[in-house]
Amino acid sequence: MAAEKLRDLSQPIDVALLDATVAAFYGTGSKEERTAADQILRDLQNNPDMWLQVVHILQNTKNLNTKFFALQVLEGVIKYRWNALPGEQRDGMKNYISEVIVQLSSNEASFRQERLYVNKLNIILVQILKHEWPTRWRSFIPDLVAAAKTSETICENCMAILKLLSEEVFDFSRGEMTQQKIKELKQSLNRRASFQIVIEFQLIHELCLYVLSASQRMELIRATLSTLHAFLSWIPLGYIFESPLLETLLKFFPMPSYRNLTLQCLTEVAALNFGDFYNLQYVNMYNIFMAQLQLTVFSLSTLPAQTILPPSTNIPEAYAHGTSEEQASAIITHLFRIWHSFLRHFTRQFHIRVLELTQENINTLLLGLEYLINISYVDDTEVFKVCLDYWNSLVLELFDQQHNLDNPALAANMMGLQVPSIPTVVDGIGAQLLQRRQLYAGPMSKLRMLMICRMAKPEEVLIVEDENGNIVRETMKDNDVLVQYKNEMTSVVIMRETLIYLSHLDHEDTEKQMLKKLSKQLSGEDWTWNNLNTLCWAIGSISGSMMEEQENRFLVMVIRDLLNLCEMTKGKDNKAVIASNIMYVVGQYPRFLRAHWKFLKTVVNKLFEFMHETHPGVQSYWCLREDILTSRIVRFKFGVERAKELNPLKVPVEDTVSYSVQAVDTVYTPCVDMACDTFLKIVQKCKRKFVIVQVGENEPFVSELLTGLATTVADLEPHQIHTFYESVGNMIQAESDAQKREEYLQRLMALPNQKWGEILGQARQSVDFLKDQDVIRTVLNIMQTNTSVASSLGTFFLSQISVIFMDMLNVYKMYSELISSSIAEGGPFASRTSYVKLLRSVKRETLKLIETFLDKAEDQPHIGKQFVPPMMDPILGDYARNVPDARESEVLSLFATIINKYKSAMIDDVPRIFEAIFQCTLELQGCNHVYLFNHILMITKNFEDYPEHRLKFFSLLRAIATHCFPALIRLSSQQLKLVMDSIIWAFRHTERNIAETGLILLLEMLKNFQASEFCNQFYRTYFLTIEQEIFAVLTDTFHKPGFKLHVLVLQHLFCLVECGMLTEPLWDVTTISYPYPNNAIFVREYTIKLLGTSFPNMTPAEVTQFVSGLFESRNDLSTFKNHIRDFLVQSKEFSAQDNKDLYAEEAAAQRERERQRMLSIPGLIAPNEIQDEMQDS
Repeated sequence: MAAEKLRDLSQPIDVALLDATVAAFYGTGSKEERTAADQILRDLQNNPDMWLQVVHILQNTKNLNTKFFALQVLEGVIKYRWNALPGEQRDGMKNYISEVIVQLSSNEASFRQERLYVNKLNIILVQILKHEWPTRWRSFIPDLVAAAKTSETICENCMAILKLLSEEVFDFSRGEMTQQKIKELKQSLNRRASFQIVIEFQLIHELCLYVLSASQRMELIRATLSTLHAFLSWIPLGYIFESPLLETLLKFFPMPSYRNLTLQCLTEVAALNFGDFYNLQYVNMYNIFMAQLQLTVFSLSTLPAQTILPPSTNIPEAYAHGTSEEQASAIITHLFRIWHSFLRHFTRQFHIRVLELTQENINTLLLGLEYLINISYVDDTEVFKVCLDYWNSLVLELFDQQHNLDNPALAANMMGLQVPSIPTVVDGIGAQLLQRRQLYAGPMSKLRMLMICRMAKPEEVLIVEDENGNIVRETMKDNDVLVQYKNEMTSVVIMRETLIYLSHLDHEDTEKQMLKKLSKQLSGEDWTWNNLNTLCWAIGSISGSMMEEQENRFLVMVIRDLLNLCEMTKGKDNKAVIASNIMYVVGQYPRFLRAHWKFLKTVVNKLFEFMHETHPGVQSYWCLREDILTSRIVRFKFGVERAKELNPLKVPVEDTVSYSVQAVDTVYTPCVDMACDTFLKIVQKCKRKFVIVQVGENEPFVSELLTGLATTVADLEPHQIHTFYESVGNMIQAESDAQKREEYLQRLMALPNQKWGEILGQARQSVDFLKDQDVIRTVLNIMQTNTSVASSLGTFFLSQISVIFMDMLNVYKMYSELISSSIAEGGPFASRTSYVKLLRSVKRETLKLIETFLDKAEDQPHIGKQFVPPMMDPILGDYARNVPDARESEVLSLFATIINKYKSAMIDDVPRIFEAIFQCTLELQGCNHVYLFNHILMITKNFEDYPEHRLKFFSLLRAIATHCFPALIRLSSQQLKLVMDSIIWAFRHTERNIAETGLILLLEMLKNFQASEFCNQFYRTYFLTIEQEIFAVLTDTFHKPGFKLHVLVLQHLFCLVECGMLTEPLWDVTTISYPYPNNAIFVREYTIKLLGTSFPNMTPAEVTQFVSGLFESRNDLSTFKNHIRDFLVQSKEFSAQDNKDLYAEEAAAQRERERQRMLSIPGLIAPNEIQDEMQDS
């Protein structure tokens, strides 16, 4: 009864009853009471007339939660229906909200007591402003300023409103307002607006200055500084540099209560983008700030009172021991941000030369760099990330100028100088560039040491156990050190790039710094595992940046010192650390290895030695690495005695017990795995060296290796053997003589083939032999070994796979039958037993081997004819016969690869693929037998089952649609409908890869049918369905990553219907009697009705304008895309959410441009990452 009374909105709502309902929802009553209250509140919130009760509720309730509920209802109306409300209702609501805000903020007591309520009212007011101001509420700014002058508490709240307004327009507007609305609001707050608007902003500026100069109220001053911080990034520059604003801000800097807010404001000013006009004011502000900084008293726990903050201060230690908001950590955080903004501005705008004109300015510039270098050592990833961002931009600017020394005019132009074509002047510019390089030599040298000391760990390989109990590789990043950068580049990439630039600026100093640090490792002065690791990572990161002769000399000294260090250092664990670093370094310099055969051979033989190491500290040890700054280590997974043994710093173990485990970087480093990986990396870049007879040798190294192969791999684990075989396969692939290549391949595969033959011989005597789990594991190992070799040999693996192919298919069929019988007897649970998992691993590896070979092999028709027909029954037939839980998704992947490889040659086989993978007979009640796509039914029951099959199934469909489209045309209409239904289901999927594959497949189907003779028939059946489904996923907020493809599909549809290619009507002539002149007019009207029904909050005029815009911009993809973006915002479906996926295409293009730039600079992309043809003959 009470619920019905609340739901009846024909009369004023019972506020007391609503208070009780809200209290029940937030209370501690029974679950049933909260559920009932939740349903009532939801019903009220969804009632379109509920907002009319908001004023009544706010006037009569004292419950804060009830007030927030009412305001939430109002906020929904403002967001989604505001423009559809009558003008008098809009005016009444905005006036009421304004009056309540003024009433509550005019009194100190009520303002503090109702602060949360006032803040929510402020948000509501700003939401209204986004619709009303400036067009329909031009007096808002004058009214606000006038109100602020009546009371200090009102003024404080007015500052909060202005801050919210600025943030809504400039910080959160992307994806929440249309581009035209954003432009309109920005112009209303910018100097390009009308004279009246400029006067309005002047009122705000004068109000802020008046408060800062006259008020003694701390809360008001802090609110004003906070508001200024929000405005400073975009207000007209004259209000900053041509007014007392900067002087006023600098006066507040020494005051502890305002210091951090002042620093934030100065940071915004320092980051502004402007021309040369305000350079002098900018430099003056920087100089005053630097002078004031050194005279300011800081309450750092590591510094006595009344002490300045000289550059020699141990800033990392001060930061680490700061305890309060106004002490080291907060202060240093804001300091580094302002230095970053100051210096980055100068660098980005090339105005840094203004600081280079006088010695006084040069001194303050170098002092700022010194502070920033010291701050860069602070153990805080966010601090370091921002510092690193600046260092990267600075060294890039210096590098670009040096890189263009051969073209002084270009280099000078980068500095902002005008260069006449006079030789003496050009020479003078070159001298200026060299002088500038000397100016920064000192800071850059210190920066090199910083990069070396803080170099992040590169990608590494860990060995893990998968769900099937197999040992596999897992590639991962060290996320404790590597910070994900906003452009999706990790800090390790940025650090490496920065060090590459620094190396180019001064190769000699880079070499000197690294060798000096390495010598300290040898002397024991600086010996720790972490110091050696970061040094070697830094050495490896500059590979390719030096001239070859210099690089050779440098690397020889590095390897020599590392080998000496390994020789003189005691302890297996210490030696293992050194050995892993040697392997990493040599693996990063393939150019050196290719040029020095004897050294290359020595390195490879040393790797073989590591592969035989059985000491657990080398094969698999826990590396206890001390914290970078505090040099602390702790006991971890070991007893006291073991911790002492693994303690390179000789810190008393008793002292380490109390240290936090978070100060430890525990890294599982299997050195044998690293040796195998390094061997593979070296072979891939130097493979030709191993198949030719080198000077002083009797035979190629590969022949020598194959002779002792059994001994070399004797101590390796199966996954290590696979890597080793892949490496040798790369060697054999480089052999140009076919006869020698075949001989090497036979010798390489002799061991696995011998074991394979033994297993088959035993199986012929008793097939049960193949059911033994140890035998199954051996078969799996043999398949994996063959896959590794096939991946490196490609076409040249033909002779080997021909030997085992038919027997392999027979084993596949037998294991498949075992799996099916096990599942039939044991039910779905049987598929999760270790025995069935092991059998399925063999099946999957068999499919992977075949797919790898066919994918890597050259496009030779006879290979397809030899291997595809025999697979049809053992693989395709088996797939069709199996129960769903026994079907391997790799079958889909295999045949997708086959079709992509042999293209139209597979057209005749597509019906058989459909029959095996798609079709089965299903009797429906009341119907005859019909063909249904069994696999579609298998994966479309829900979005969770058979996740591996989903993407691979649609990849197979895409391959067929792309290369065997005629086979799709031959399908019956019912079969084609099921294919289209499955595609629609795919792009509805919330899994990004599946949805994207479905959209790509849809685009290809649309284009193929457009070019076929069945164009009219297909589009008459599916045009409207596709349009409706695309609009559904476009606007549901769950499929934003597919925005680019959604746009392309819609563009295709609108272009197609407008160009007149569809000659038959798209509407149903039997139900629609109105004769539309053409399809374009029908689609326009249909789309307007579709969107108008889906978005009742939008007016018919808005919907019509959007649809008309789609047709008008259909031939311009960029305009078409922006038009849809604005619609998504206007419809409010995407408001207040992360909309970066709507701009993913632009971000991807930017990443590609960045990669092309990096490719043009030697060393920026590591030699091992460049897929080039190796010149190692």
